[in-house]
Amino acid sequence: MVGRKVGIIGAGFVGATAAYSLTMTGACHEVILYDINTDIAKGKALDIGQSTSYAPKGTIVTAAEDASGLKNCDVIVITAGVPRKSDMTRADLLMINAKIMKDVVGNVMKYSPNAIILCVSNPLDIMTHVIHKLTAWKRNRIIGMAGALDGARMSYQINQKIGYGSGQIKSMLIGDHGQNMIPMPEISTVGGVPLNQLISKEDMQAIIERTKDGGAEIVKHLGTSAYYAPGRAISVMVEAILDDSRIVMPSSVLLDGEYGYKDITVGVPVVLGANGIEKIIELELDDETKSKFKVSVDSIQDGIDILEKNGFFNSF
Repeated sequence: MVGRKVGIIGAGFVGATAAYSLTMTGACHEVILYDINTDIAKGKALDIGQSTSYAPKGTIVTAAEDASGLKNCDVIVITAGVPRKSDMTRADLLMINAKIMKDVVGNVMKYSPNAIILCVSNPLDIMTHVIHKLTAWKRNRIIGMAGALDGARMSYQINQKIGYGSGQIKSMLIGDHGQNMIPMPEISTVGGVPLNQLISKEDMQAIIERTKDGGAEIVKHLGTSAYYAPGRAISVMVEAILDDSRIVMPSSVLLDGEYGYKDITVGVPVVLGANGIEKIIELELDDETKSKFKVSVDSIQDGIDILEKNGFFNSF
């Protein structure tokens, strides 16, 4: 990719941290922040831009005045959306964020029709599905960022338990980005050593529970959602696309027969490269894991069904 231009929609903590991480690694030539609050985007673009003197490359960091500033991006990262409030039902949250996604994706299709979209907005798997329906693009160009973050959290918990192997821990998860995620210790490793040879089943279960609750634990202390780990996870995925590095990363993708499912977006291991999803890796699952995977898929489908019942997919 010649331009190596990345647009980030949503200049909150997650979007801005992703922009900063991309700038510090020198992964792209230009980063553009866009937010409905233009001043927030401008302020953070200035702050990040002023850090580039100490970055490996002179990355250009700007703020878009309006959506037209996202023209001809190679990758678009979408973090826009609202968190659930106490008086909201699940249906309320889904409809609000789906409508936000409709506006956002319309602008992406208009100004960056050849981009690869990385969805970070929650509920992650459902919003990724919404983007597929809105664009009707080939499925390789739309990716949900979930497993990169959940895998990093699982690796952290493993390191906390065993006390060694930091930077050598490779964690694999499948399923949805939520309480039904399915860590896969049998194909996770520490320095190439299978995890199930290093950790007992009991300890592994504790690690899995802490991984699932990783986001909530941070909210409890901070009073807001995490942003450093999600921002870095976004950066790693964008770098893989721009560099065509073809790394294996669990991501939320649209299945078309893989794992026995069609027309559903859910987390599975994929190969990330210049075309986005270069390959979906189909693991052999035992009966217990298949059952868990079905629960995960059904929970995502429930959210999609809510949008359908509320007529969202009839509005375009």
